[in-house]
Amino acid sequence: MSEFTPPLPPKPIILPPRLSVAARLRNYLFAGLLVTAPIAITLYVAWSIIDYVDEKVAMVLPNGYTPNTLLPFAVPGLGLVMLVIALTLVGFLTANFLGRMFVRAGEGLLTRMPVIRSFYSAVKQIFETVLSNRAQSFSEVCLVEFPRAGMWTLGLVVGRAPAEISEKTGAELYNIYVPTTPNPTSGYLVFLPRSEMKRLDMSVEDCLKMIISGGIVMPQPKLIPSVKS
Repeated sequence: MSEFTPPLPPKPIILPPRLSVAARLRNYLFAGLLVTAPIAITLYVAWSIIDYVDEKVAMVLPNGYTPNTLLPFAVPGLGLVMLVIALTLVGFLTANFLGRMFVRAGEGLLTRMPVIRSFYSAVKQIFETVLSNRAQSFSEVCLVEFPRAGMWTLGLVVGRAPAEISEKTGAELYNIYVPTTPNPTSGYLVFLPRSEMKRLDMSVEDCLKMIISGGIVMPQPKLIPSVKS
């Protein structure tokens, strides 16, 4: 006969400590702030942009033809709509032969001005690169050692470096934009070979979120779908 083994006593259930009223109120406050703060800041920025455009459009129009004068009530965003319509109309007019002729004449006048021509050509090239569908701007995210070896930072691959720079260095280099925190519109342009950068699967949007938040907002891990056998 086998010896009888008494069953093990059940493990005690450890309940989490109950929060005090002050701790619960603090958690509720943080939860409400987390929900409302992004919405409020987004609405504030959008409203500020709309109000700014409406104000500038009203300054350009004659006094008797502003939207607030013609209508018995103010319509927020009407100036922005008028600006979009005006830009679309300008694009339509410059698409024909006569419009292109006026554009070439204006560009010819600007290229004859010593200081203005450099600024105009740089701004035009930037807009053509950003708005072009063939542009490869910010194609991927990578890690680069910057500003010294052993210190890693996020970089955005813009494209291949000009042939002259690659020929002078004797290596195929890439344009890497290293944005700064918390303002990614300022940064540094460095030239690195492919071997000195580590490509990341992080999207450009997640990279910018991480830079703007100073590392607080982390990219979400990608879920790998399970394969059923």
